[in-house]
Amino acid sequence: MTARIIDGKKTAEELRINVADEVSRIAPRNVVPGLAVVLVGHDPASEVYVRSKTRAVAAAGMHAFDRKLPDDVSEARLLEEIARLNADPAVHGILVQLPLPPQIDPHKVIAAIDPDKDVDGFHPLNAGRLARGLPGLFPCTPLACIILAKSVRPSLAGLESVVVGRSNIVGKPVAQLLLNEDTTVTIAHHLTRDLPEVCRRGDVLVVATGNAGLVRGDWIKPGAIVIDVGINRIVGADGKPRIVGDVVYEEALAVAGAITPVPGGVGPMTIACLLANTLQAAKRAAGIT
Repeated sequence: MTARIIDGKKTAEELRINVADEVSRIAPRNVVPGLAVVLVGHDPASEVYVRSKTRAVAAAGMHAFDRKLPDDVSEARLLEEIARLNADPAVHGILVQLPLPPQIDPHKVIAAIDPDKDVDGFHPLNAGRLARGLPGLFPCTPLACIILAKSVRPSLAGLESVVVGRSNIVGKPVAQLLLNEDTTVTIAHHLTRDLPEVCRRGDVLVVATGNAGLVRGDWIKPGAIVIDVGINRIVGADGKPRIVGDVVYEEALAVAGAITPVPGGVGPMTIACLLANTLQAAKRAAGIT
């Protein structure tokens, strides 16, 4: 048995095309979705990520607003910038790139963003909307996980899902989204007893821990859909750096029914879901269903 490889690049491109088409459709109503990305400091990885977001926004026919602030910016100054973006009608989505410098409380920053412009889906109000099953803006990576799982099996209802990882960014929201898909959900973490046995219960297994190669092939239920969110940089046996997931990919291929590769799986979908969230926010602001 060889697992089906879930092509995140292809699915992301399809979603981007759909978003761009919808942007064109609403353009005659003088609605152009706008995304503001706030970057504090000069973290190289964050700068690369922000540039890729900006390019994707432009390619979809949206407006990009970049705000760059120095490393030593005060929390008050950042909150002032967010307040200005909240009040700007041309800005429909606001994203503050994490991590932030130590003098800034990320919880205060997230709470300061208008929930209707919170395209990262981290605001407590959007977390509450997700928990209650209400419409809202939800985190991009968890949304990507659901879309990729449903590309294999359009209805997940009745399946048993296991989420390894309980972060506010991925683990908790993806568990809630899976619950909303009518699956039975177990959240596991580093203190879970007999983690391999818990993983083997999952018809859908989502792994988001940041631990390279944590999940081995014999932890996976035969035929399961495996969504590997991990992005880990390691040095291979040849001495060259490479990116791997939280799942031992080669072992999983022989057991799973379908699996996302790393890279090329969840990663490309995250930015595509960000575009979709920005479009959704713009349509809601304009009263377009």
